[in-house]
Amino acid sequence: MRSVDEIPVAHTPEGGWKEFPPLVLADCSDELSDDAVDMRGMWEVTEIRVDDEVVEDHFMIGHMQRIEQAANRVVVTAGGVVHDMRCDGTVENGVNDVDADFTREISVVATFEDGVHVLRPVDMPVEVRRYLEGSKLVWEYGPFFTAHLEKNSDL
Repeated sequence: MRSVDEIPVAHTPEGGWKEFPPLVLADCSDELSDDAVDMRGMWEVTEIRVDDEVVEDHFMIGHMQRIEQAANRVVVTAGGVVHDMRCDGTVENGVNDVDADFTREISVVATFEDGVHVLRPVDMPVEVRRYLEGSKLVWEYGPFFTAHLEKNSDL
């Protein structure tokens, strides 16, 4: 078993992945940090709300997210990208990868704040939040949509 500090930061492969890549933190021995919200698992979007209205045919319905965690590190693998971060409030340890288009470079500050995983992209007017509501994961993507996800499996 290894510590999160011994596991290299994962990045999105050129052009994105087509099948889920291997787990990044599979052999990590570190417990979650005290301020972390435990989002570990494979999650599926089951509902999308835009302006508080359910959108039945939204393109994100069925979207899968795999979330790995250890210590204050979170790896979100979804939609072809791998976003590996430390939730310490710094740009250096946040997401430094590509956006969902696989070409635009992004830098994102990641934190845990009162039971919420918060992502603040640098130079972008959006905030992404993930938190648990009962057994569901809520994923607020700025002003664009709020998704409710159900856990398909543990990792």
